[in-house]
Amino acid sequence: MRIRDMSWFSVRDYLTRDDRAVVPLGSCEQHAYLSLMTDAILAERVAAEAAEPLGVPVFPVLPYGVSPYFLGFPGTVALKLETYLSVVTDILNSVARHGFRRILIVNGHGGNSPAGTVAVEWMEANPEVRVKFHNWWNAPATMAKVHSIDPVASHASWMENVPWTRLAGATVPADSKDPIDRSLMALMTADEVRVYLGDGNFAGRYERPDDEMLAIWDAGVEETRRALEGPWA
Repeated sequence: MRIRDMSWFSVRDYLTRDDRAVVPLGSCEQHAYLSLMTDAILAERVAAEAAEPLGVPVFPVLPYGVSPYFLGFPGTVALKLETYLSVVTDILNSVARHGFRRILIVNGHGGNSPAGTVAVEWMEANPEVRVKFHNWWNAPATMAKVHSIDPVASHASWMENVPWTRLAGATVPADSKDPIDRSLMALMTADEVRVYLGDGNFAGRYERPDDEMLAIWDAGVEETRRALEGPWA
């Protein structure tokens, strides 16, 4: 269940029988022909579907992340790392204050990874709470499913092209893109990155059949649910 569908009374009553919660992290950044909110859409949806059978509340996705390298693409919003980590810390402080003691962070964007380190540091100061940091898209079982279908899968490629990240009227290329040089991209300014990437896809095909995509999605939901179920200590 999503927090947006609950009142504070509902949360109070929930906390008398369970202490788990899910906090999704996303971003607002270029994804070639897909939605700028792809990472946020996927993180929140996989979290909600994983938590629903367990009756665990899912907080709203944090829609902005750490994406300075994509600022050359219109529509991208990037938080400074210091700002981002402060926001994540404030979220953890707020959620824990109410009595949640097992918090699953479901991350949908690689640039947000430093939040995992902050979660570990935060637990040292709050030993009564356990926090798991779960990169849902590259968790072992989910990534194994991706590679079993097509080993060339990357940012803004087919692996993020599911029905709920597509845009009406957008036509994606039918061909496949050669892999970029990530070590070279790491040396570029945001404007240089835009020129280098072109449409924004890192590598591979732009789309694959929906039955393959939904198989990957099911693997991601199941793996996220297992993380939420435990163990927790």
